Amino acid sequence: MINNREVILTYEGLVKLEKELEEFKTVKRKEVAERIKQALAFGDISENSEYDEAKNEQAFVEGRIATLENMLKKAKVIDDEDITTDVVNIGSIVTVKDLEFDDEMEYTIVGSAEADPMDLKISNESPVGRSLIGKKAGDVVEIMVPDGMLKYEVISITK
Repeated sequence: MINNREVILTYEGLVKLEKELEEFKTVKRKEVAERIKQALAFGDISENSEYDEAKNEQAFVEGRIATLENMLKKAKVIDDEDITTDVVNIGSIVTVKDLEFDDEMEYTIVGSAEADPMDLKISNESPVGRSLIGKKAGDVVEIMVPDGMLKYEVISITK
């Protein structure tokens, strides 16, 4: 569960969370209610695994709805107009060059609520994201990660 800190989101992240909340409230809730209704039709619930599974899923769905509502209540949306291209900040798309392997990567810096490393969206709170915040094109950054030290050069910053 998200605590009392504000949840920093891009506009795209806000829309994604709103859609997920809508899906859970309108589709998932009804699906779980139907599964519970079907499981109750089997009779005795004391040894009814379908009922137990449906109730567990219901608890998950309701918990996720509460989490999403809380996140949206505390959301601070980063305005595209506030994103600059002179320094890395939340909402920036930053191209870096790994100086050890001579590879280039492009990361989007986002708040932790919408981080998705598989989609190259990294949190401003992650070691890499935290180290890139405030850097300019041409800066070299050394970042301690669990696998060791990374050395990146900031190539460009866009939005």
